[in-house]
Amino acid sequence: MSYLINLDIRDRSALVVGAGDVAARKIAALVRAGARVTVVALHVGEAVAALAREGRLRLEQRAFAPGDAREAMVVIGATNNDAVNRQVAGDARACGALVNIVDRPELCTFTVPAVVHRGDLTLAASTEGRCPSLARAVRERLERQYGPEWADVVAQAAELRQRLMRAGWAPTRIQTAMSRLFESSFVEAVASGDEARAASLLAAATTPAGAAGAAPDA
Repeated sequence: MSYLINLDIRDRSALVVGAGDVAARKIAALVRAGARVTVVALHVGEAVAALAREGRLRLEQRAFAPGDAREAMVVIGATNNDAVNRQVAGDARACGALVNIVDRPELCTFTVPAVVHRGDLTLAASTEGRCPSLARAVRERLERQYGPEWADVVAQAAELRQRLMRAGWAPTRIQTAMSRLFESSFVEAVASGDEARAASLLAAATTPAGAAGAAPDA
């Protein structure tokens, strides 16, 4: 079983070998995450070419060469050539980079889960690379269950937590307040656009009944 993490790759170097449809999805995710992406590929699909024209990645239209992974933090191999993918995996490991080879979990040091993003909320489903289609099916269920309103739920709840931390509340009191909030109809209020009700529930979460007194700890 793997150890799941959220990796901050903003302004860090990422190498993708391959530029077809599968690679394009991986590349787009890296670009959204703020990585400095280099793509090495002989044949380049339109989606990747468009990102290159926009200056959102560096494109080197050539064959992969040993040492390409030297400066990368993350390496992804997404070609249709197994021998090349194995070379990419070996080079990445030799350079100390994290490596993912599409559909070859035995060559990976990390796999990429199927994810749903709702603002700062990320929901992930993984089968350890053994059955990506199942992970995608779970992701589709999560997309239906957790709608766009959850981005606002996270934003408002996070603001409340930060406010209580600034006020000097102890961690246990903050946890009690947050639990009270999520046990209420706060999510439903946000989803329905009832701002007054949502604000009332935010306030109620920090009342004496919800958090043993609203004054900060001494």
